[in-house]
Amino acid sequence: MSDSVRHNLQSLRNLLSIKDVTKVYNTGKIETHALRGVSLDVKAGEFLAIVGPSGSGKTTLLNLIGALDSVTSGRLEVLGKDVTRMSKRKRADLRLRGLGFVFQAYNLVPVLTARENVEFVLELQGVGEERSKRAVEVLEQLGLSEFADRRPNKLSGGQQQRVAVARAVASMPKLVLADEPTANLDGENAETLLRLMLNLNREHGITFVFSTHDPRVVAYARRVVTLVDGAVARDEEKPTDPEASS
Repeated sequence: MSDSVRHNLQSLRNLLSIKDVTKVYNTGKIETHALRGVSLDVKAGEFLAIVGPSGSGKTTLLNLIGALDSVTSGRLEVLGKDVTRMSKRKRADLRLRGLGFVFQAYNLVPVLTARENVEFVLELQGVGEERSKRAVEVLEQLGLSEFADRRPNKLSGGQQQRVAVARAVASMPKLVLADEPTANLDGENAETLLRLMLNLNREHGITFVFSTHDPRVVAYARRVVTLVDGAVARDEEKPTDPEASS
């Protein structure tokens, strides 16, 4: 088997394939090495947390996976596509049609209701008349039916974050990237959100990759990758069900 065929077969098995990726930021004459030769493969259906101290490269890595930034060197494949060779337009299309995002700051459109926030992304993706029905269904699944017609300023922090998750998963993407999704939530709301995302992972096979400092997220993750100074220091899979230890 040729190296190219072997590589293509491996890419089909991995949702993410990260090989020797570096990211260097230049500020004047100062170079900041955010990532130093990171290699990581993520298979479909994983529930994975990326952890590490501040400045370790967690958010940088998540931004590269999400095609929000470009690598300095190395190879990065997302959903079988080589992101390092993509144009800005193709990266934008990948983000829109293949990925879901959950941010620490929620990033909901303030003038739209919860249902309209979910519908808006579906409309951008070209979903037709069924988008309203789909939005209502996913809001119901996340326990938000009674809040569907409320704007974000009429929702609690936990409710806003659940709307953000609904928006991220409404199109049933293969991969959801969550950057510190529980940082602004109390214990009860964080537990509720994590159980909801774990349920989406189990029932629909959606892969979740978290960037987090939160031990509550780590407790639910089935795999934990630790970054230190921009490099992978540890990569550990848990032998038990994440809910068993929560």
